[in-house]
Amino acid sequence: MADEYPLLQVALDLMQGNRAIQMAKEATDGGAAWIEAGTPLIKSEGMDIIRKLRSEFHGSTIVADMKTMDTGGFETEIVARAGATVVTIMGVTDDGTIMEAVRSGKKYGCRIMIDMMSVEDKVGRARELEAMGVDLLCLHVSIDDQMMGITFTKELEELSNETRLPIAVAGGITSETVPEVVRAGASIIIIGGAITKSPDVKKATENIIKAMRTGEKVASEKYRRYNDQEGIRKALMMVSAPNVADAMHRKGAMIGIHSINTGVKCVGPAFTCRTIDGDWAKTVEAIEKASPGDVIVIDAGSRHISPWGELATWSCKMRKISGVILDGAARDIDDIRKIGFPVFSRTLAPNAGEPKGLGELQVGIECGGIGVCPGDWIIADDSGIMVIPRNRAVEIANRALDVKERESRIREEIMRGSTLSEVLELEKWEKKQ
Repeated sequence: MADEYPLLQVALDLMQGNRAIQMAKEATDGGAAWIEAGTPLIKSEGMDIIRKLRSEFHGSTIVADMKTMDTGGFETEIVARAGATVVTIMGVTDDGTIMEAVRSGKKYGCRIMIDMMSVEDKVGRARELEAMGVDLLCLHVSIDDQMMGITFTKELEELSNETRLPIAVAGGITSETVPEVVRAGASIIIIGGAITKSPDVKKATENIIKAMRTGEKVASEKYRRYNDQEGIRKALMMVSAPNVADAMHRKGAMIGIHSINTGVKCVGPAFTCRTIDGDWAKTVEAIEKASPGDVIVIDAGSRHISPWGELATWSCKMRKISGVILDGAARDIDDIRKIGFPVFSRTLAPNAGEPKGLGELQVGIECGGIGVCPGDWIIADDSGIMVIPRNRAVEIANRALDVKERESRIREEIMRGSTLSEVLELEKWEKKQ
């Protein structure tokens, strides 16, 4: 039976084979036509996962996302004999590798999909690939590039006008964005996270199929990816400091500074202040000079004399400052708690300083053992405080959303009766001595 485009390919980019197979069952029940053993899954489970997918899904198209760069003929043979009917080869590799893959594909009945990731002249390369006899093209924004907010719609429109080959697209697509991708010329919609990180895989798949067929957006459970300043704030408001810590590989956490008010959170660019010995002149000046939404971050120099209290907190609240991080002492704690404003401090002390005016604003400081520069992004909640370098803010905000989505899916599997150890197959992945 010939493929009817556009069709949905579910990408199984997981470590655990059993989880991948279960998700594939739910996705195909929801209407997914092609099943992809993602690169991480193949590296984790080897060719056994291709064999298992073929055994479970007899009549389905099984895609082996090998991302082959060398030995094209041999690797095509390996996956075809294991049960795959499509294999991916990188478009940036040598023509000889691609030609060998095409020859091997014809011999073993396996179609060749060329991944165009990192190909600079995609139209020119597509013409060359078409002449070589490949079967499919894949316009692919990598997961890492997705975290930078990079998209592909313009390239897709250009490429679809220049080639007769079916074009697959992959890269952060959801039920809200898929209609635009179909209109731009995509034949195969490759979706991973919007399906596999959903608590209800079947329902998420059905929503995507509906959006593909009707051309109308369907609300997505997956968080959208952001690429601007306001988007950073929205993303960080949806995640926790631990989510950000995971996204930053445990870098960037302030140590020893805690929230005065429980249940509050602040997010925003850092407005920095350095002062000494309880001198509160610059801390108050910072309130006036900071912009609404900023987080004032203070290196107080002393843990025994407080440069911060109730009146400064009220000023921040009225100026719509997002929060205050104080490596030093705060006072008027009962009043600050009544205000409910996000204030985080290292210590508490009733002693007030004096407004001498010594100190600096908007300079690099150290707070909680971490360097903070003006404009770095701060997220602070009951679990702690994270500092995100401003040049990585878009990436880390999106990666934190990805962490949250993965945890949501794992939580759902635990609620169904699995333990955390079972879901993650911890014994299998224990480091061997």
